[in-house]
Amino acid sequence: MAQEVVFGSAGPVDRTGLAADVVRRMGHVSAALRHRQDSGFAELGLTPASARALHELDPDRPSPARDLAERLGCDRSNVTALVDKLEQAGLVERRTDPTDRRQKTLVVTGQGRSVRDRVAEVMSDSRLLAGLTDDELGTLRDLVWKVSDGGCPEPCGPE
Repeated sequence: MAQEVVFGSAGPVDRTGLAADVVRRMGHVSAALRHRQDSGFAELGLTPASARALHELDPDRPSPARDLAERLGCDRSNVTALVDKLEQAGLVERRTDPTDRRQKTLVVTGQGRSVRDRVAEVMSDSRLLAGLTDDELGTLRDLVWKVSDGGCPEPCGPE
């Protein structure tokens, strides 16, 4: 593959090498974020998978396990094990659906709401970005949106 050279403000730049360096550094940032999140989830007594499952449940709207499996993009049998763990921890209850008694719904308990809020805090922990100015943070956000929207299964725009 031919090396692409572009001209930046400081002269010629090896675009392929620059892009490869950016990808490697993004991987390091991703790994650091994952490590912090995993540690935070462990402090809550959760695995990353069970934390994500709890986070995906709407505390104001009971839903069947199949809906959770769809949101997590996994098999329903995997969700059963996750829900078992959440139920044993007192964070979720299985209840009979009042509109269809043959079906069970997942209901987030009061304790589950509290832990879910803490999971959301762990997932939003931005300490890695503390060294950036407001302008740098805004630029980084814009650049991440620009490169991430092409690979996201759903829209990744501003919340």
